[in-house]
Amino acid sequence: MSLFVTFEGPEGAGKSTQIRRLASELEARGYSVVTTREPGGTAIGEAIRQILLAPEHAAMLPETEALLNTAARAQHVAEVIQPALAAGKVVLCDRFVDSTLVYQGAGRGLPANELLSLQRWATRGLWPDLTLLLDLPVAVGQARRRASGEPLSRLDADALGFHERVRTGFLALARDEPARWRIIDAAQSEEAVAREVLAVVLERLSPAPGRQ
Repeated sequence: MSLFVTFEGPEGAGKSTQIRRLASELEARGYSVVTTREPGGTAIGEAIRQILLAPEHAAMLPETEALLNTAARAQHVAEVIQPALAAGKVVLCDRFVDSTLVYQGAGRGLPANELLSLQRWATRGLWPDLTLLLDLPVAVGQARRRASGEPLSRLDADALGFHERVRTGFLALARDEPARWRIIDAAQSEEAVAREVLAVVLERLSPAPGRQ
């Protein structure tokens, strides 16, 4: 059974860690899993990612940011996500359309209806089956980012108000579409979050091959 699961949340929510843990658990249960990320996931997408996140590109316009993210997404869907789903795999993606709707919409103030139309066009109508929002207070996420030792991106340099709008935007989308979204408290321990993530995803999956 194919399933398209996306992970969303503010900076420092632990999405990539939880995706790795979930992939390992699902593979142990017999599922074929593809893990990927946005922006990125393809050679073209990764090149665009470098442009988007580079701190020296602080003058980037919101419109440019939205279009670059969407261009990477179009390549990603055609080259990676759709083929994997067609092959019956579980796709776990770190960010997808909702990040553009929130970061460039709620965060940057671009028109939500125009961003939504752009995403539907770029993804050829593909939408996640399940979206997990790893939610936590902005200050906690930023502290985690600083403590991680990883290089800080252009987005990390944005003002606190921007990141608060992003978090609020994610929560609003989750409230508007509860059938697709599940909100998980990412301020819990890594192990507690992983248990909750696994339980939610297993609810959506049929028994793995050979496990009926």
